[in-house]
Amino acid sequence: MSDEVERAFLVEGFRDYLALEAGHSAHTVENYLRDIRRLAQFAEMKRARTPASVSRALLRDFVFTLKDLGLSSATIRRQVSATHTYFGFLIGEGHLTDDPSDRMETPRKGRVLPEVLTVSEVEAMLAAPSADHPLAWRDRALLELAYGAGLRVSELCALGVPDLLLSDGLVRVFGKGGKERLVPIGRKVVGPVSIYLNQTRPALDRGRSEGRVLLNARGGPLTRVGAWGIIKRVAKAAGITRRVTPHTLRHSFATHLLEDGYDIRTIQALLGHTDIRTTSIYLHVMERGALGVRSPLDRKR
Repeated sequence: MSDEVERAFLVEGFRDYLALEAGHSAHTVENYLRDIRRLAQFAEMKRARTPASVSRALLRDFVFTLKDLGLSSATIRRQVSATHTYFGFLIGEGHLTDDPSDRMETPRKGRVLPEVLTVSEVEAMLAAPSADHPLAWRDRALLELAYGAGLRVSELCALGVPDLLLSDGLVRVFGKGGKERLVPIGRKVVGPVSIYLNQTRPALDRGRSEGRVLLNARGGPLTRVGAWGIIKRVAKAAGITRRVTPHTLRHSFATHLLEDGYDIRTIQALLGHTDIRTTSIYLHVMERGALGVRSPLDRKR
């Protein structure tokens, strides 16, 4: 693939995202980059010379072409997964507002269920930030919002101070495509977030905050990489040995709500899913076993 096409399709930025933010292995990074280069070459052949020019119809033709070439179902599944991840990266970085990969067809396989935490594991993480650490309340606010409102890491880092409607017990979230939603939060979320806003954040803000809620130690907006690092560190401190990511907390939020009796449509709205089928995966997670659930939205006591 030519350097011009590689630059046009932001392949280098995607590589950094996979390795640094998503934390994929070198093997997965290599495979995903190969898949996206294959897509970029196909797109250029079809005169779509930037990601914004890639349409749903083009992606459908791409998958048919892969089948015609005799690629295995496993390879095509990985290609589709890489493509979803790629366009999610582009939207998260603000390069696109619409995801043309949202209807890509792929060879069927048994569904891989997301990892979720038990309530006791969540509580252990919330209690893990050390009171001696100068950023303990920042870390606690991050964890409470990630779990208590079920936010994507991009939504979490993009929160502005005016988006916290704490007196109403609400968080205003701008999700994929800039779509706005209001998510209720319980008192156990409001308390730590209020302490962080009133005590820790003013000391951090040196005029470079851009109005964001979560700041790093230098007073700038916390990045997604920074949020991943905090959650990884806190999970380790809480004694959780398996991999925990911001999305693990989001998955846990949804699963705990479902097990507490919330209907799937309500959870869909809270998560900001456009397709109910995306939310329905939590029905299968719930079937895997009870998790000692108490609703994230009812953490008032």
